[in-house]
Formats: sequence, C-alpha cells, structure tokens
Amino acid sequence: MTEINSACDRYPLHKAVFEGNLRKVSSLLRDHDIGQRDCYGNTPLHLAIMLGHKECVFLLLEKNAPIKVKNEAGWSPLAEAISWGSRSIVKAVLRKMKEQNQQSVDKNRPELIEALRGLGDFYVELKWDFSSWIPLVSRILPSDTCKIYKKGCCIRLDSTLIDFADMKWQRGDISIIFNGEAEGKKSFAILDNEKKVFQRMQDQESDAEIDEEVDLLMSCDIVSATMSTKPITFSRSQDGWFFKEDKIENIGTYVANVYDVNGMILVTRKRREHLTQEDIVKNKAVLESISKGSTTMDAVPEIKRKKSLVPPKVESCTWESYINSETENVPTLGRSLTVKEDKKTIKATVAMNEDFPLQLEPLLNVLEVIAPFKHFDKLKEFVSMKLPPGFPVRVEIPVLPTIVARVTFQKFDADISIPASRYFIPRDFKEDPHRFPDL
Repeated sequence: MTEINSACDRYPLHKAVFEGNLRKVSSLLRDHDIGQRDCYGNTPLHLAIMLGHKECVFLLLEKNAPIKVKNEAGWSPLAEAISWGSRSIVKAVLRKMKEQNQQSVDKNRPELIEALRGLGDFYVELKWDFSSWIPLVSRILPSDTCKIYKKGCCIRLDSTLIDFADMKWQRGDISIIFNGEAEGKKSFAILDNEKKVFQRMQDQESDAEIDEEVDLLMSCDIVSATMSTKPITFSRSQDGWFFKEDKIENIGTYVANVYDVNGMILVTRKRREHLTQEDIVKNKAVLESISKGSTTMDAVPEIKRKKSLVPPKVESCTWESYINSETENVPTLGRSLTVKEDKKTIKATVAMNEDFPLQLEPLLNVLEVIAPFKHFDKLKEFVSMKLPPGFPVRVEIPVLPTIVARVTFQKFDADISIPASRYFIPRDFKEDPHRFPDL
C-alpha cells in the first residue's frame, strides 16, 4: 500500500492536470518541473491534451511547456493534439513548438559562433546522389553538388536542390548565407539567385500559414519515423570473388576504408484514428501517385479547412488507476488508437579517410547552420553517430522512408580566398518573406 501511495504522490502536477484542477495546476507550476515525465513518459501537457482539459493546455503552453518531447510510446504532445482533434489546441501547440525551436536556435547561437571563429577557413564540395528501392521513383531522382564556403564566422552554401515537396524535387539556384557578425534574424538568409530575391528567417508565421499547416496535420496520418541506432555496428566491407579482402576505395584524392553499417532500422509508426474514410481514400491516392513516379499534382486533392472533431468519449479512470497501471496496460486516455508499425532494414555504407583535413566536430557546427534543409538535417544526424576512425568522405543515408542519398565529400581546399561580399545579400536582391514557405 505504501508503494502505491508513493507512486500516486510522486507527480503532484500531473495529478492536478489529470483531475483538471486549474487552480492547483497554477499553484504547483511555481515550484514544480513543467517538463517532468511520469512513469509512462507523459508530461503534464501530454495528459492535459489526451484528457481534453483545454484550460490546462493553454496554461501549460503559456508557461512554455516543452513540445518536442515524446512519451514511452513515442508520441509528442502535438501528435496527441492531432488525435484529439481540437483545432484550437493543435494550432496553439504547433505555434508554441515553432517558438521553442527559435528559442533553441537563439540559445545556441553564441556557442555556435564561437566554434565557427575557431575554425580555419575552407571550401568543401558535397555531391548528393539519390536512389530509391521503388524503381520508377528512382528514375526521377536528381543529383546535386553543394558548395560550402566558410570564412571566420560566416558560411555560404550554394545548391541547385531546394527541397522535396508536393511530390517532386524542387530545383533552382539558391544560396544559404549565415553571417555571424550580423544581429538576430539578419544573420541568416536564403537567396533565390534566379529571381534575385531573398528571405530571412521568419520571426513568426502568419495565422494563414499556421492554419494551412494545421489543415495538413489534421488531414494526414500522424507519423513517427525514427532511426534505430542502438544496435548499429560497423564491419569492413569485403571485396573480391574468391579471396575476400577489406574493401578500399579511392574517393577523389583520398584513400578510404569502406565499412558496412549493420543493424540500421527505420521504424515508421502511423496513427489515423483522427481521419475520416474520405481522408484515408485521398491519402491513398497520393501514395499511389508517388509509387508510380508521378511528378505532377493532378492526383493530389485540395486540402480543405478542417473543423474540430467531436471529442472522444473519455473512459472513466481515476488518477490512482492510471498511475499504478502496468506499462503494457496503461488506460487509453484520449481517442482509441489506430496504429500501424513498419520496420525496414536500411543498407548503409560509410567510407572513412584518416587524413582528411576536416574534423567531424567542425563539420557538425557547419551542418547546424544549414540544417533548415531537411536532407542536411539527416546528414547531421548520421555523422553524429560514433563512426569508425577518420572522416566520412562518403556516406549512404536514408533521407525519406523510400529514398537513400549517397553523400560524397569530393573536394576540400583550406587555402581558398573568397571575397567578403559573397557572405552578404547583393544590393539588387529584393526581400520576399514567402519565397521559401518551409523555412
């Protein structure tokens, strides 16, 4: 009995939220951790959303409750908000998540700039080659060579590949400029060199832009895609028909040891309890269009403004029965889940060179700046792993569930001289705050 009582008393803020006691929640927030996770990994915000306690949700958001935190089942407060189906809650959680992302960038900025200052100046080229296990999709995938220039605490990246959106790869002539000497939002800009326009990092998205994103979230599966890295091991790739030997390749001017990445598993979990049958049919049409290699938007239905769903029937459950449940029998607090899980083993290789003049840690600092482009974010995630000795002059990584990228560091120059003007926006460029809507 003492052990049960201890479990009940261990999370007073969670309990107050669970019971919808707004006054007590407000009082406890003064001296309790708003981001504490209970024995199932749920934060107070998770519980407030899953139980539909709207007043508690907005109070917790006002107090900056963390959004990018997952419970033991792998779901964030945003995922639970989409499942519950209250449009106002989804919108508030989404806006707070974007605000916290910016807070994180601002917090890490001084440390990042200091790290960049300590680096030598250099120029490096990254070649991207994309492929897919879906044959027709593989035929339409592009390749790209990104050119990265680094001088002091400034970085410039030139690329022709913008992003993957609306079922097609977006091409162009773009540059990312990060100037650590500039203040706040003026330090970061993306240039469209063809249209001669630029866009700075936005302080805040408009209500219309947030509403469009809410419509999309409430119309599609809730997806959690994670790369399982705990069981990963590296083994030397073998070469030869009869007499096997460790594989060594010349990559550019560098001799590299090639390793197989073993045990890399992409786990994709999808929830759709919030979707209507009409939503499911429309989404299936989109997936079929992608699988056939379509690059047009003809098969994509227009997403209409989504209304809030009828709240789910909340089963009667006390705090005591919830907090003392076995992990495998935790009561369903919100809408009954409809979950589909898929596991796919990813074949990956990495080629390591021990004489490459750039170290991994400086590369991570550079990737931290250019991570707004999703495929660079995946590269950062990969090279953050504990790799074999040396520098990864070539890696193969999944950037989407069906698409794998081969990234090759094919050129490096530590003595290149770049004019300072390359790190500033040209005077004849005009500002267009909507040129890159995903920024």
